[in-house]
Amino acid sequence: MAEENKLANPAPLGLMGFGMTTVLLNIYNAADWDISSMVLAMGIFYGGFAQLIAGWWEIKQKNTFAGVAFSSYGLFWLSFVGLHTMPELIGGFSGPEPPAMAAYLAMWGLFTGWMFLSTLKLNRALQVVFSTLTILFFLLAFAYAVGPNTDLGQTIYMIAGIEGIICGFSAVYTALAEVTNEYYEKTIFPIGPVEG
Repeated sequence: MAEENKLANPAPLGLMGFGMTTVLLNIYNAADWDISSMVLAMGIFYGGFAQLIAGWWEIKQKNTFAGVAFSSYGLFWLSFVGLHTMPELIGGFSGPEPPAMAAYLAMWGLFTGWMFLSTLKLNRALQVVFSTLTILFFLLAFAYAVGPNTDLGQTIYMIAGIEGIICGFSAVYTALAEVTNEYYEKTIFPIGPVEG
């Protein structure tokens, strides 16, 4: 009889790629700095490709929720980088206007809010990640809707940055907790009960 091919848990890779990239971007948002190549590189490689790998790995393990989540947010990061780099790289067209960015971010907020509903059957740590991410997307959409260069838009953007740092670190915590708890085969860092 052939030995069963057991795959490792890809969720910590996806959560860490998402979490670290989110923290770094939102430090820039909170401080009102221009986005640098460091954030864009993280968005491509760790936020983008690492999450795509984790998502495809989850799909192979028949985990629909995690497969959709990691693949989608990996593609979010790649599209986010594209929005910031394609106009300059390709030329001939401008980047998105604030209303278009508001719509883009609001759609991601709707998607994330819907995904949050599924976390109500999962652990508390994932509920925190998805609820704070939903809030983050809608705050950013609102900032673009009122005008990112207005006083109100700048204030909302700064609040979103702080909230985004919290969101990112919640994902980092969840990733590290999953790795540590699995390695020690007991709960070292709690992530909350899995709902029935």
